[in-house]
Amino acid sequence: MKSLRIESLGDSALLLRLGNKIDAALNRRILALATHVEALRPAWLLDCVPAYASLAIFIDPDAFPETTDPLLAAETWLRAAIGSASAVVGDSRQRLVEIPVRYGGDAGPDLADAARELGMTQEELIARHTAPVYRVAMIGFAPGFPYLLGLDPTLNLPRLATPRPAVPAGSVGIGGGQTGIYPGVSPGGWRLLGRTPLSLFDPEKSPPAALRPGDRVRFVVASESEGSPA
Repeated sequence: MKSLRIESLGDSALLLRLGNKIDAALNRRILALATHVEALRPAWLLDCVPAYASLAIFIDPDAFPETTDPLLAAETWLRAAIGSASAVVGDSRQRLVEIPVRYGGDAGPDLADAARELGMTQEELIARHTAPVYRVAMIGFAPGFPYLLGLDPTLNLPRLATPRPAVPAGSVGIGGGQTGIYPGVSPGGWRLLGRTPLSLFDPEKSPPAALRPGDRVRFVVASESEGSPA
């Protein structure tokens, strides 16, 4: 991989970079590498965290002999492992998770304004938002927050000029060319289209996050029987 760069993150982590942009192909390669590293899982590996175009590898320096440079040894292993990794993640091997969403009203306070700004009806916006099968590119910003790739480009919306101090848990929003779900109450400036009653993060569960990188996600309009969002 000619674009590959590996750099240190302090004295106990490495960052593998394949690029510096949001790109579906790059992200598939990163997820493939993360899956490959996790499958091999050397004794010194503490965690493997994929992002859009990079992969953080956290190591246990004490797992190496005293005469060994932990970061150098880990980088050597990582470069060898990369050479045997497959190029892409096969979507057929990933979970498909349906997320029920109640769009508009109190659950989606920005839906009406977003539709007007985009020059479409609220119904058309909802239809375009629920049409794709998204992929979880990474988890970040807050515990369990999924950044989803696959948004219809016609729904690209700038973030709010003034972020909200408290976005309700389960809120589904658009920020630029991305869509995502707030797992807990937090500040946020994304345009809120709706809300899901599903819990996306529970520290008492293992794993605590309901979604993981590589999962496929489909939004569906919530039925009355699914109740009001939490």
